Amino acid sequence: MHRTRLYIDGKFTAPEDGGYFPAIDPATEEAFAEVAAGQAGDIDRAVRAARRAFDAGEWSGLDGPARADILRRIAEGIRGRLTEIALVEVRDNGKPIPEAEWDVADAAFCFDYYAGLAAENAGRKAEEVDVGDARFRASVSREPLGVVGAITPWNFPLLMAVWKVAPALAAGCTIVLKPSELCSLSCEMLAEVIDAAGVPPGVFNLVTGTGPEAGQALADHPLVDKVAFTGSVATGRKVMQAASAGIRTVSLELGGKSPFIIFEDCDIDTAVEWVLFGIFWNKGEVCSATSRVLVQRGIFDRLVERLRIAAEAIAIGSGKTPGVKLGPLVSKNQYDKVLDAIEAGKRSGARLVTGGDRPEGFDRGYFLRPTIFSGVPTDSTIWREEIFGPVVCVNAFDTEQEALTLANDSAYGLAAAVMSDDLERCERVAAKLRAGIVWVNCSQPTFTQVPWGGRKMSGIGRELGRAGFDACFETKQITRFDHRERWGWYLEAPQ
Repeated sequence: MHRTRLYIDGKFTAPEDGGYFPAIDPATEEAFAEVAAGQAGDIDRAVRAARRAFDAGEWSGLDGPARADILRRIAEGIRGRLTEIALVEVRDNGKPIPEAEWDVADAAFCFDYYAGLAAENAGRKAEEVDVGDARFRASVSREPLGVVGAITPWNFPLLMAVWKVAPALAAGCTIVLKPSELCSLSCEMLAEVIDAAGVPPGVFNLVTGTGPEAGQALADHPLVDKVAFTGSVATGRKVMQAASAGIRTVSLELGGKSPFIIFEDCDIDTAVEWVLFGIFWNKGEVCSATSRVLVQRGIFDRLVERLRIAAEAIAIGSGKTPGVKLGPLVSKNQYDKVLDAIEAGKRSGARLVTGGDRPEGFDRGYFLRPTIFSGVPTDSTIWREEIFGPVVCVNAFDTEQEALTLANDSAYGLAAAVMSDDLERCERVAAKLRAGIVWVNCSQPTFTQVPWGGRKMSGIGRELGRAGFDACFETKQITRFDHRERWGWYLEAPQ
């Protein structure tokens, strides 16, 4: 059975206390690997290595094109192991192999994209600013932020890690990565690729382990300049509290309960396709999943029935099986949480249209049939709280304003979607949706080139795009006084 390793200061190593915990295949409920259980001491070694590497300037002092060359080698290294990494993610997370391959390819592209920004940024000079006094010259420049502590989730194990690692390295920062204990194996493979690409020791470090042990230690560490976290709201609060003790920069990408408004002038089959993709992709374990669907009353009954038929036809099984579109949930704990939410939905008075239980023929594994509720009370937990599973709630509306009111009535503000053949209406609605990401006539497409992040309880800050790169810098002002002049405030200037 494979035992994972930590990667600290350019070396693969065992955890200090020699502890490990099992990696469980969610399709079989069997252990298939042992994951290194990093502790506070391992985090301290990793952070100190990152601090030393940053302060030495071996990486941050490289010019942009040199860093870009190494980032491109990382991208090629990922592509060279694409199938291997994808298969590991299938076994670790449960997602179907085509989805895993898509994720790994996106991770490689992310390194290429930020390599381009690193090279471009090298040519930028400090911006000169006219302050209105000829005796002074002022300039504004950007410097790499420092040591980044990244804590990443289990739903997109490699991709979510790369969203943090690639821009940080491109900017010249050093980083300590702590992936979710539920899905850590592909991040060990990322460390192997980074090591082979020639990144200097200490620039990238990997410490696997649990949130209470390794994650908390990373968020608390005084030598970390920024904590970047993706995960639940509850854990995000703890990360923010820990970062506040040291007045450190923090970015949080948290939960969502994203609405999808569908007007009656659109094609029903097209709408159904995007509803399915919006909630059943990656088993619904997606922070931006459009899990609250609002359908104009004129097509409500037809759309719900068509959605039921399509959902019941989705192929369920192990992610390694060809044709499967819905794999098992990631863990026993997550499976039980989703089942509890479904039972709460039944008690709320919502109508269970389909699903809500284990599919026939699956005695083992955390499999769940695609689940649809309609007529959902808007004060119920399944309408208001994130479920993070293949469960969608569908309600009717009459007017555009009613749809907007229902859509925006949420503590979350990560994403939203609107569908209509009336493009002017789409743009009007999109402008009024209180979310960081809005999709028009689609749901869930994600591109490295544009920023990602939410409002309200969905988080703080942005990843991806140039915004994700800019978030890895500090801004510095330098003001220069003409040395040939005398200030003469306390000491009289010579006559």
